[in-house]
This record gives sequence, structure tokens and C-alpha cells, in this order.
Amino acid sequence: MTTAAPLTLPRPPHARLPFPYRPEAQALAGCRERLGRGFDWSAVVQRARPWVQAVREHPAPFWAMESLLKEYPISSAEGLALMRLAEALLRVPDVETAIALTADQLGRADFDAHDGSQGLLARLSATAIAMSKSFLPEAGASEPGLMQRLGARTVVAATLRAIQLLGRQFVLGRTIDEAMGEADSQRRAQPRLRFSYDMLGEGARTEHDAERYLAAYAGAIRAIAASASGRSALQDGPTGADGISIKLSALFSRYEELQRERVEAELLPRVWQLVALAAEANLNLTIDAEEVDRLELSLDVFEALARRIAAQYPRWAGFGLAVQAYQTRALGVVDEVARIARTLNLRFMVRLVKGAYWDGEVKRAQELGLVGYPVYTRKAHTDVSYLACAKALLEARDVLYPQFATHNAGTIGAIDQLARGLGALPDTHFEMQRLHGMGDGVYREVLKDGIGALRVYAPVGEHRDLLAYLVRRLLENGANSSFVHQLADPRVMPEELLASPLALAHAGEQAEGLTLPAQLYGVARRNSVGVDISCLAQRAPLEAAVALAQVPAVPLADAAAVDAAMARLQTGFEGWNARPLAERAAVLERAADALEGRLPEFCGLLVTEARKTLGDCVAEVREAVDFCRYYAQQARTRLAEQELPGPTGERNTLRLHGRGVFVCISPWNFPLAIFAGQVVAALVAGNSVAAKPAEQTPGVARRMVELLHEAGVPTDALVLLHGPGETVGAALVADARTAGVCFTGSTAVARHINRALAAKDGPIVPLIAETGGLNAMLVDSTALPEQVVDAVVQSAFRSAGQRCSALRLLCVHESIADGLLEMLAGAMRELRVGDPARLDTDVGPLIDAEAHAAIAAQVQRLRGQARLIAETPAPQALPDTQTPVAFELQHIGQLTSEIFGPVLHVVRWGGAPEDVVQQVNALGYGLTFGLQTRIDSRAERLAHLARIGNVYVNRNTIGAVVGVQPFGGEGLSGTGPKAGGPHYLYRFCAEQTLTVNTAAAGGNAALLAGGH
Repeated sequence: MTTAAPLTLPRPPHARLPFPYRPEAQALAGCRERLGRGFDWSAVVQRARPWVQAVREHPAPFWAMESLLKEYPISSAEGLALMRLAEALLRVPDVETAIALTADQLGRADFDAHDGSQGLLARLSATAIAMSKSFLPEAGASEPGLMQRLGARTVVAATLRAIQLLGRQFVLGRTIDEAMGEADSQRRAQPRLRFSYDMLGEGARTEHDAERYLAAYAGAIRAIAASASGRSALQDGPTGADGISIKLSALFSRYEELQRERVEAELLPRVWQLVALAAEANLNLTIDAEEVDRLELSLDVFEALARRIAAQYPRWAGFGLAVQAYQTRALGVVDEVARIARTLNLRFMVRLVKGAYWDGEVKRAQELGLVGYPVYTRKAHTDVSYLACAKALLEARDVLYPQFATHNAGTIGAIDQLARGLGALPDTHFEMQRLHGMGDGVYREVLKDGIGALRVYAPVGEHRDLLAYLVRRLLENGANSSFVHQLADPRVMPEELLASPLALAHAGEQAEGLTLPAQLYGVARRNSVGVDISCLAQRAPLEAAVALAQVPAVPLADAAAVDAAMARLQTGFEGWNARPLAERAAVLERAADALEGRLPEFCGLLVTEARKTLGDCVAEVREAVDFCRYYAQQARTRLAEQELPGPTGERNTLRLHGRGVFVCISPWNFPLAIFAGQVVAALVAGNSVAAKPAEQTPGVARRMVELLHEAGVPTDALVLLHGPGETVGAALVADARTAGVCFTGSTAVARHINRALAAKDGPIVPLIAETGGLNAMLVDSTALPEQVVDAVVQSAFRSAGQRCSALRLLCVHESIADGLLEMLAGAMRELRVGDPARLDTDVGPLIDAEAHAAIAAQVQRLRGQARLIAETPAPQALPDTQTPVAFELQHIGQLTSEIFGPVLHVVRWGGAPEDVVQQVNALGYGLTFGLQTRIDSRAERLAHLARIGNVYVNRNTIGAVVGVQPFGGEGLSGTGPKAGGPHYLYRFCAEQTLTVNTAAAGGNAALLAGGH
């Protein structure tokens, strides 16, 4: 055996593949070119039509997945209700919540009207469900009576049993031994079956999870090797044996591009343990596909392992990788894997799939404002990509063993045609694959035609753990356009079912496709362009800007400077207010374009001056851009003159204009976005603006003011005044020329400003205030723990907890609290606290030493009064750093004040969730509130009950998007109106109604012309 090759990732990172967000048409053209012009689809239809007809003549039993989805399509209320019950019910430990969930989901569908057209079992199931609903309480109803409660328990027990039976359609076995026993049973009917066991569902959130998953994988490999089918691999080789599929995200909780050093140090050795076990046993091991942002990293990990394999197991041909055809870079991945194989003189197995995270990838691209989508946005495009990748795999069969995972008879027929044309032999050169519980009927017919061996991708694990994961994948990819759903529908003709994806793709190019992220908000305004920091090409300019960033000096203003500025602004107001509304809006749009073009520069400033991580910086610049464009668009539609109805001979016009000099006082935690949002809202309404930034972050404000001046705001309409709030801020508020104040900051300072304004003589001055909050999240027992932990970590600790929207209070149902808090503690231990300029930093330092001292004192108090749940390990000698920490309180009433940092309070709750919401309301704040539940009616009911400005269901509670989630609270959390919402600009305006008696000059000419 040769010396082991080092397990190291490439340094520095380099892009292996095409740009992930290139135009879809460009990527599709590459696929067409690879396929060539001579592809005869009529031969595919001729080959596949008999399979379709045979499946329709001998359909699968009702409880088989194809029949179930045909009977209850996911697009229907009934199908969605059943799938959502399957996703959540098994993990609910308390009966009351299980009853509420079952009533909620079944109550949202009309099973009584279901015709059960597919036979006796279907009609019986519809009838049973409809009858069961009569025993369940109405969704959101008051406490049911005794008989109804007993009936409801019976219904829930029966539903649980039905879902467990449904789980058997997805999950091969609860343990590897049970799964192998079931596999051997299936092989007795189909001797050529092979299996690839998948042990997991969700990725790891903690180190404990990763260690548990590693042990499960290792145990499975040993069990497969010890089995009869495993031993046969010694003769047949790994392609003929059963094997295992592993998820890298299950073996390391921080499997992310920005955590490359930890991936190398912690993940690679774990994966090598499994690779070595599989190689020693001569089994196959496939690395499963992950989300798009991990693709380049997965290839780096794959090659690092392959180099070690070449040194230690050069004759082993069982190492494999899954490739997702819906990614626009899929063809590049195939070519890259083939290149690695040839370079190292190895042979790999490659599983080609269509993909399982499509909705998530589209949403991510839209949320990040990316320039394109990393996945194909049409099913036909994915199908073309799949065929191009299939041809590339077959052409590289000297170094690759293709494994074609599909349930589509047309795709199978096309692969058969491609293979015949290239001289590739079934089994010897490639195999087919299907998911356990799917595609049985099609492959029953395909195997009769001798198209190779078949491998079953077989999930293994407890139903409550795996079913949630698998159902979400099905929900994400369960459109009725899919082959599986239409196969059993006799109304869909075989020619339509087997239509050529090449022809469909060509026809689709003439139609309007999925809206690009930049056009997400239609023609009214462009979405701000963002950055995918996991993409090397996109983050490189940001890193360069951080290295070069220099914060400009900003002189302190004194009383004389304030007086001079206010006099200048008072004079400048008349000219700016007289500008046509369209001109003022155009200035904001020019500013938006300029700011978007200078995103790296402003990110560098924010990292350096505001101590923000790069991801937070990108989001903040985008928010500022969105404010400019949104308020420009809103001004055009809402601040324009309106003609009002009235009697003949009279014209009534409503006009809005600026109030005068508006004072805008902004905070340090969003020194660009909130600063810009306040200033441009006041400006576009016609006001001149005295802008006072936070003392800690005047440099960012100066650059933004300069940019606005360059965009066309007159220097006498916008003046920056830097200095302490006690002097400069107080002088601005007290000035007689101040016509309005817009403030974001603490509740105490907002009260002080309010009192100062009320004490002034002269006009009553409006105050727009957005202050802090004791923001809570309520979690019931239907929530998925992994999703909850992700949302809590983001909400409580992102930006070092220095957001007014940050989560301060987590309320967890007592039946799941122990397990969820253990997972949360583990996830907190995996966070990295450090220099915000480093890409791998999750939590940077607090804004300054004063803030750190105040929070440290509050944390010290909690250590003596509450139970410590978890604390992130402290970094070495980093000034002003507070590591994320979580404490458990006895009751909500113990929380009396906001800690503006990464400090989380947790309470357990039981009984009625409405009581928890009322206790949260009693705290007096009303900014953000999170709900984690699968009970839709509960979420709706609690949202109505909450006296909270922003309510978020099944997601984090931060990152409100301009024009999408207007942001602002009530009670102690602010005055409203909401920033980034349709009512915001009105508060900056004064109104005038102009009434003209047109009858005095001859009457209504149009009326007179109409006659009597």
C-alpha cells in the first residue's frame, strides 16, 4: 500500500464549473449541442408506449404511491392535507395537539365530495375520512365535549396507523437489518434488484447528530458487507452489490462553503472512515447531492477523497457522486467528475437524478436578488439537461458507471436509445434506479424488456424521522405535470405523456418563463441585485473592498453648526418642495442605481465601521437600494394629485406636499439601510432633511449623503450633522424650524423626544418612531425541530443579536422542550464568534465597549437568576465580544427589559397557546413575533390575537423585506406607520384640498354640452 495522500481541499479555492447564474438559455444551448441533432424521439415513443399501456392495464394497488397521488393529487386540498398530516403527525407527542392538527388538516379539505373514481378502496378511504371528520372538533373551535374527545382520540389513533402504513411506501426499513430483510424479500420476486441504502433525512444541526449519523453509516456498511448480497460483491464488484448513500451535511453541521477550514479539518476525516470501510468491503458508496451553494465544495471534497483512494485503493470502483440534472451546471459536473477519474486513473459511479430542492433553490435566488437561477425553471429544460448528462455519462463509461434514476418511461426509453447508439450495454455499462415506493409499475415492464439491472434507492430509519423529510421533498416536486402523476390518468394520451422534451423546450422558449429575481416586483420597481457569497466569483470583489476600506472622517457639529444647517434647510425646503414629484422620484432611482453599483465599497465600509459580517452587509446595502426604489414608486402613485368627486360646477383636488425640515435620527445597527430609508422617504415627500446618524457610524452616513447629492439632491435640501444625541440630536429636536422627526432607537430615547416635541410652542410636530421589542417565538409540538433551531439561531444571534427584530424570548411546548433545547445547545456550540471581516465568522463583536459592558452586566445577572442552557465557546482575546448565550426562565413575567445582544431567554409552556400570546402581549412591546406550527388555523388565530407589528410563521423573525414585509411595531415598539410599507410616506406630508367653483366662470361645459 502506498503512502496515504493528504486529505486537503484546494488552496486557494477555485471555480471548477461555469457561473451558476448564467442565462438559462445559454446553459440549455450547451445541452442541445451535446445531444446533437440526430436524436429520434419517435423511436423513444415507440419503445415506451407499450410500458405505459401495460401499467394502465395493470395499475398499482391503491396504497402504492402512484395510485395514492393520482387519487389525491398534491395540488388538491385533499392531497395536500394528507401529505401535511404525514409530514407532521408522527412527531407530535401530546394528544391534544395531535387532535388539533388532524382536525385542522382534514377540516381544510372536502373528502365528502370525493368521487373515489379509482375503485372500491378509494371510495372506502374517502368515506372513512369524511366520517372521521365528524368526530373531530372544528378547527379553532372551543373545548370539545367528552364524546367528541373520545371520538377524536380514536380518529387520531387510526390516522397515525394509516400514516405508518404510508411510511412503509417511502421507507424500506426502520433499521438496516430490517431494510436488508425487506430487500432480500423483494429480490426473490426480482432477482436483479440492487439497493442503495439511505440512512437519514435531515442534515446534522449538532456535533452529537453528526457523530450519531457517522455511527449509523458505519454500522450499515458493516452490515451490508456481512450480508449475503454484500459478500457477493467480492465476486461481482461494487457495481453489482448493494451499497450506501451518504449526505455530507449529515456528517458535519457546518457543511458550508464559508466554513472550508472546518470542512477540511472535521468533515473529510469522517467521510474517509466510511470510504475506507466501503473500499475494504468492495461495496459502493455514493455521496448524495446537496443544495446548489454546496456544489463546488462537494466537488472539492469528492476530489480530495478520490486522491486518497487513488493512493490506497486504486482498484476500487465503488466511489460515487449524485448529479442533479435540474442544475444549470449539471453537464459541467459530469465532465468534471470524468476529468478527475481520468487524472487519477480511477472509475467512479455517478447517479443522475433530476433534483429534489427546486422550490428552495428558486426561493433562495429570489430572496438573495441573484442575477439568475442556478436551476432550470421549466421541467422540459430539466429533462433536456438530463438527456445531455446521460449522453455525456455514457460517452465516459470507460471511467464512469452511469446510474440513471428516473420514473419517467420516456426518459428510460431515451436512455435506451442513447445507449444503443453508443454501444453501451445494460448492466455492464450502466444501470437504472428508482426510489423505493415509486415507479414499480413502469420498471416491472421495463425489466421485462431487458433494459439493464435496477437499483432501488431505499431510505432507512424511523418513520417519524424520515417521513417528514421525504414528504417535503415530494411536496416540493409533486407538480401534476410530472410523469408519475399523469401515468395512471387515462385522459392523458400516451403521445402527450411521452412528448419530446426537446420540442417542449423549444415551444417554451416562445412563452414567458419564470420571472427573474430582478423582476420579482413587476414593472413598478426592480428588485435590488444581491450576491451569493458562496460563489467565489461574486464574493471576490467584496473581499477586496473589505481589505481596502477606509472610513471617512466626519467633523462633529456644534450648536452653531446646527443653527446654520437648519437655516439653510429652511431656505432650501421651498425650492426642493417645488420640484415636480416625478423629478424627486427620479433622484431616488438614480441614487438606487449608484448605490447598487457601489455595493462592494459600502460593504467594506459596513464591515470596518459597523463591525458587520459580510452577509449582513450585502443584505443591508440591498435594503437601502430597495428603500430608494420603493419610495420613488410609492411617491408616484400615492403622493400625486387626486381629483375627488363632487357636485357639478366644482373641482376638488387633494394635494400632498412636504412639511418643512424633517429631522432624521438613525441608529448604528443599520447605519445605511435605516439611515437611507428615513432620509429618502422624507426627501421624496418634499421635505428638506437634517440627517443625524449614530455616533458610532457617521462614515457610512457621510458616504450615503454624498451619493444622494451626486444623484441630484440639492446641498441645501440634505445636510449631515454628526454628534452626540444629547447635544446635536437634542438641538435638532428643539429647533423651532423642525417640522417633523423620524427616529429609530430605544424606547427611552423615543419617549424623551416625544416629551421634548410636546413641550415646544408653535405647531404640533409629528414623530415617527420605531423602537425595540421583547420579541417572542412560540413553538408547538407539531413544529419540525431542525427548522425551529435554524430559525432560532438566525433570529437570536445573527448580527450579534443587535437587531430590534431579534428574538429575545423562545416559548417551547413542554412535550418537546428537552429534545429541542438539547439540539439548540448543540447548534449554538457550532457557531463561530470572531472578526467580522472573516468569511467564517457567524457572530462578530458588539458595536463598542460601552454596549459590551452593559450586556455583560445583564448576562452576569442572568447567571445568578436563570438556568444556563448553552453558550457558544468564547474566541481568543477579541475585544467587545459577547458570545451567544441562552438561559431558561421559569415564566414569561421574569423578562422585563430588552438585552440588545446575542442573549436568548427560554420558557416552557403547556395548556392553551392563546394564554402564551396574551402573556407576550402583556409585556407591552409589539414588534416581531414568530410562530412555529403545522396547524394552519392555530397560526391564523394566534396571529390575530397578537398585538404585534410583524408576525412570521415557520421561518425566522428577522430580515423584513421592503415592500414585502413592511416593518414596524405598536405599543412600546413604535408609533407606525410601517417602514417599507404603503402608508409610510403619508406621515411625512401635509395635505391640502383645493376647491374651485367652476360655475362662477361659466359652469360645467361638459354637462352643458350634453343637453337636457
